[in-house]
Order: sequence, then structure tokens, then C-alpha cells
Amino acid sequence: MDQLVRRQASVGSSGAVAARCAPSAPAGVTRAVPLQACAEEPAGPPAVAPGGAGPESVESSAGPSGVPAAPAAARRRGPALEAAIFEATLELLVSGGFARLTMEGVAGAAQTGKAALYRRWASKADLVVHALAATLPPPVDIPDLGSARAELMQLMAGFGAIMCSPAGTAIRVLMAELDHEQAVAFKDFLDGRVMRPANAAILNILGRGERRGDVRPGAATPIVADVAPAMLLYRAKVGGGVVDGAFCTELVDQVLMPMVGAY
Repeated sequence: MDQLVRRQASVGSSGAVAARCAPSAPAGVTRAVPLQACAEEPAGPPAVAPGGAGPESVESSAGPSGVPAAPAAARRRGPALEAAIFEATLELLVSGGFARLTMEGVAGAAQTGKAALYRRWASKADLVVHALAATLPPPVDIPDLGSARAELMQLMAGFGAIMCSPAGTAIRVLMAELDHEQAVAFKDFLDGRVMRPANAAILNILGRGERRGDVRPGAATPIVADVAPAMLLYRAKVGGGVVDGAFCTELVDQVLMPMVGAY
């Protein structure tokens, strides 16, 4: 009877004994472990950097190998992103021309996604117009300098500086590359930001010169005011786009003043 009781006790505790006494698995073989033995504590909340930054804005200070991880690049939004896109647009337009300009290329150069461009601009022509509008220097306001020649020289120098700016260089590329049909998309922009301001400034100078006496009466007309902007556009389209001080002096002294001067 005593032997039977001892035998049943041995059988009842065999699972625990087997768990404690099971031999180690051979090398290279993984021995199954009861799930209860592998349970882990629930993960705690992510660490918060000093200053209160949450987990989405904090990068791990070290990678898996212990090497410090590179900080994530700041994501640009709003005006900063648009400025980067406009800069990339003009650079690619000047270096490769309008035909080779692509939305994908601009997105890559600006380090943003193509979707960010298409959310704002429907086509590359639309993007170029907005890039020019945002970066082209404003028209020059010419004060009364006492003579029509001095005022015209300052006006032409101002337009020369505009034509040599990044946006002005892009305009010269467009004018040299595009035919009449292709240039229609930019006509309104050029008319509003280049032609009409130039005409208004010239008419103002000529009218002031008429009243002062160094411009012949009746010279302040729209067709006369068209001459200088037309010369500038012709220079951009055909003459290589160089609008330097020498060209401005020749335009004033050999074209404008002989045409409007009171002598």
C-alpha cells in the first residue's frame, strides 16, 4: 500500500520534474519554451526628450550599433517650401530650358514630393509664372532728377538689373526659346510685370520733361514709350540677352534722346 501511494505521488509531479530536469538542447537546435515562461512586461510609454518633445519629433540618439543616428531633416512648409520650389524652378529653367523642365525634376531639386507641386500648380507653365511673379524685382520708381536723360538712364539701368536677376535671366531664356504660340502662357505676366510698368515710367519721364522743357512737346505718347521695352525684349529674344551699362547708354543716347529731345 505504501509503495502504491509513493508511485502515484511520483507520477503526479513528473511534469514539474521533467521541466526542471530536461536535458539542454543540442547546439544549433532551439528548444521549445512554454509560453508562460516567455511573457514580457508591457512596453512603457516612449521616452520624452528634455523640453517636452514627443516621440514623433525626437530621433534616437544612437543606432543599433551604438553609432549616433543622423538627425532627421526639418520638413519645410508654407513660404519656406514655396521659396525652395521657386528657386529650383528658375535654376533648372536657366540651365536646361523650358522644354526640359519637368515637375519631377523641380521636386527632386527642391527636396520635396511631386504631389506638393501639383497641389499648388496645375502645370509647369503655371509653376514658372508663379516663380517669376514671386522673384522678379519690382519696377523702378524714378524720381525727378532734373533732366530726361538722367531719368531715362536710371530707368534703363534698373531694367538692366531686373533682366540680370534670376527671374530676369529666366525670362530671357523663355523669350529666346519659345515661339509665339508657346509664349501665350506668359504674355499676361510679361505685360503686367514688364511692359506696362516700363511704359508708365517712360510716359511719366517724358511728360515731366515736356513740362520742364528738355523733351519736345508731344513726345509723351504710348508708341514712343513702347520703343525702349521693345528694344529690351528684342535684345532678350535675338541679341543674346546682354543688357549691360553700355547697352543702356547706347539705347538712351542713340535712340531715345534723339527721338524725344527738345534740340
